[in-house]
Amino acid sequence: MEATTSSSELGAVIVGVDGSEPARQAAMWAAAEAARRERPLHIVHGSDTDGRVLYVSAQSIERVRRTGRELLDATAAAVRERFPGLQVNPEFSRSAPVRSLHQAAGPDGTIVVGSRGLGGFSSLMLGSVGLKVAAGAKTPVIIVRGAENGAETGVVLAAVRDEHDLDCARYAAREAQLRAGSLRLLHVWNILQSVGEVVTLLDDVEEIANEQVHHLNAVADRIREEFPDLSVQVDADKSTSVASVLVEASRQADLLVMGGRRSPSYLGPTLGRVTHSLVHHAHCPVQLIPRHTDKDGSES
Repeated sequence: MEATTSSSELGAVIVGVDGSEPARQAAMWAAAEAARRERPLHIVHGSDTDGRVLYVSAQSIERVRRTGRELLDATAAAVRERFPGLQVNPEFSRSAPVRSLHQAAGPDGTIVVGSRGLGGFSSLMLGSVGLKVAAGAKTPVIIVRGAENGAETGVVLAAVRDEHDLDCARYAAREAQLRAGSLRLLHVWNILQSVGEVVTLLDDVEEIANEQVHHLNAVADRIREEFPDLSVQVDADKSTSVASVLVEASRQADLLVMGGRRSPSYLGPTLGRVTHSLVHHAHCPVQLIPRHTDKDGSES
């Protein structure tokens, strides 16, 4: 069983920029998010000059640093023009981008990254920096997808499995409040995975369905109690592909909030299968709330 982070307070917003168009879009989305939260926006550029100092000339290092600072200044100016009352803090780092963003976030910041970086080759693929940031983060991470073309619905969608997703639902509820919108709690269960053996499907499906709905309603009841003025919609669905249902549901949401499951591998922490699919294919920004796998590494 897994647990989300222990606090659902919404902290400062940290966005990474690298000169790419997705990063520019992410910076503007992050600025709007920071304005909603009434928190500062930290615009971070990780130059990785410390990691290059032994391999490139001093002139090249200085050129990289100058370019990075110019990028920060230009991004900050664009943000201040659109959000004149927002506190904007440009932050140049000599460390690599992933480490720079994790350090800037501290214990309670929210990291925002674009759907892909300068090395990206497809609008469907999250860049390697974004994947590493999301997989290794101890604070929430938002991957900005579909923000330019998506219609604002005022709906925040939360993927909920059971009571262990309560903190995830709380984050989503706070995001919905900030938008003066509504919250949709969606539970999707893989019927074949839940039952195990196909031959027992007909005998067990009703009992399993009732159990799934019970867990979902328990979370919904707590959210309605804690956020009495928030409109909360509760839906349960069954499918052989949890990811496909969530991707389709994201078409009608401004933000999808879910626990960022991690599965162990010899390369280090990675995102779980469903999470990985969502950050690559969702039609709206995806907020991942850090979670930790069981000792046996189980995930859905």
